Amino acid sequence: GAVVLSRGDTILYATASRDKEPKEKIDFLPLSVEHQERFSSAGLTSGSYNKRDGRPAEHEVLTCRLIDRPLRPLIADGWRHETQLLSWVMSYDGERSCDPLAITASSAALWISDVPLSKPVAAAMVGYIDGQFVLNPTIKQMEKSKLNLTVAGTKDAVLMIEGAADFLTEEQMIDAVSFGHSAIKTLCTALEEFGAIVGKEKNLSTLPTVIEGLEDEVNEALSTKVEELWNEEGKKKDLSSSMSALSKEAWSMFEEKYPDNKNEVMGYYKKLLSKKMYEKAKNTGIRCDGRKLDEVRHIDIETSLLPKVHGSALFTRGETQAIATATLGDSGMKQKIDKIDGLEQKRFYLQYTFPPSSVGETGRVGAPGRREIGHGNLAERALASTI
Repeated sequence: GAVVLSRGDTILYATASRDKEPKEKIDFLPLSVEHQERFSSAGLTSGSYNKRDGRPAEHEVLTCRLIDRPLRPLIADGWRHETQLLSWVMSYDGERSCDPLAITASSAALWISDVPLSKPVAAAMVGYIDGQFVLNPTIKQMEKSKLNLTVAGTKDAVLMIEGAADFLTEEQMIDAVSFGHSAIKTLCTALEEFGAIVGKEKNLSTLPTVIEGLEDEVNEALSTKVEELWNEEGKKKDLSSSMSALSKEAWSMFEEKYPDNKNEVMGYYKKLLSKKMYEKAKNTGIRCDGRKLDEVRHIDIETSLLPKVHGSALFTRGETQAIATATLGDSGMKQKIDKIDGLEQKRFYLQYTFPPSSVGETGRVGAPGRREIGHGNLAERALASTI
């Protein structure tokens, strides 16, 4: 599927493609999302040495995550075709953010393709200026706004909210989400009509057939064992060992009868784990690690552990630890970011790293991954207003 979406003099081009054959022996949806704000769209060239649009900048990665989050859960369970969503800002008038357009355009391209997306998705931005909610505010209006909220969803429900607010009440935030969703409903209705006109049938032929009675078999064979697992209430390390052993046992119980259906068996097993964990907390008021519902893990903070760093702290919560450092500099150390709105200079920026060794694993180390960029941005926005 491919669409061109226009608003004023802003134009986005979005495509959705998939491989012909599904990938075998994987138990996840192989979906990738790429978004690029081309400098030419605003009559600019890249500030890099070779003057060429390069790898995604941090703000483009964040937009990719915004596109991915509401669409991924609506693609049919069992879809294993490599699927790729691409979007480009081809023309930019400098009036408003392109993020909601990128979500809506990518959704439209996916909706008119044969990828089994259950419902179309749309997005809207909401601001709060002088006591009034503003739909898709301009960049100038956002300078006065107490709210920067992106809402995405279907005609029936909200799927994702992303944003920051200047000390608005819970009621105001709920009203803001509802305000954005009212616009999304209109867009989704139009997308449904658009899809009907295109008329491309969804490809359901490669989706795995549901094995009648398999979920009941898994539940019957493993319910007691899973309950015993959650009742151990031991240390995380001991519980992890028990979980690993039970996982192997679970597959061994069904391997002979269902040799080609490991993903389905283990999927139902994971579903049972979640169900029993929830039931234990709900029925007993005790979590699987022995804590009550209103208890947090032990927290400890040690400061100034690195002698030559401007600021440092070791934060410990239970068995999770994080080292944070702070560096102060003059105005020349501002982070400079080339964007289609022009050069942005940030006086405060937060960088987050999650090394594979922190969970006892090996893996790629180097440029930050999308998850690290996303989590770092959340922390940065949480702290920025206090500085």
